[in-house]
Amino acid sequence: MQYWSTAPHENPARTQENLDRLIASADTQLVYFVIEMGGRAIGTAGMHKDSEVGFLLHPDYWRQGIVTEAMRAIIPYLFAETDVAALTADVDPRNDASIGLLKSLGFTETHRAKNTFCINGEWSDSIYFALPRPTALG
Repeated sequence: MQYWSTAPHENPARTQENLDRLIASADTQLVYFVIEMGGRAIGTAGMHKDSEVGFLLHPDYWRQGIVTEAMRAIIPYLFAETDVAALTADVDPRNDASIGLLKSLGFTETHRAKNTFCINGEWSDSIYFALPRPTALG
C-alpha cells in the first residue's frame, strides 16, 4: 500500500465497506476483476473510474507476471465493452514496478504533477499514462 492513493485500511470493516461500494457500482462503467490463485483472492485489476485502470496484488505474488497476464486479458475487454478513447493510469513516480508494467503493456507517459495525494501527512506526486484505443486493422 506504499504507493496506493489511500492509507491502508484500519480494519476489515473498512475493507468490507470498500468492497460493498465496488459491488454496488457494478452496473456503472466500473469494470473490476478479482485475481484468484488456488481459490484464494490475491488481487484486483480493472477500470475503477472513468477511464483509469489500476491493479493491486498481494506482495507474496509480486514479480511473477500475474498482473501483466491479467491486464493483457482485461485491456482488450475494456476496449470492447466501453467507449473510452484511451485507458489511463496514475502512478507514484517511486513505483518502478507499476511504471514498468504499464510501459510493457503499451502505455505512454502523458504528464506529471506534484503533490497529488496526501496520505498520513506525506505528499506524493503522480505520473500519468495513457493507452489509446486501438484502431481497427483494415
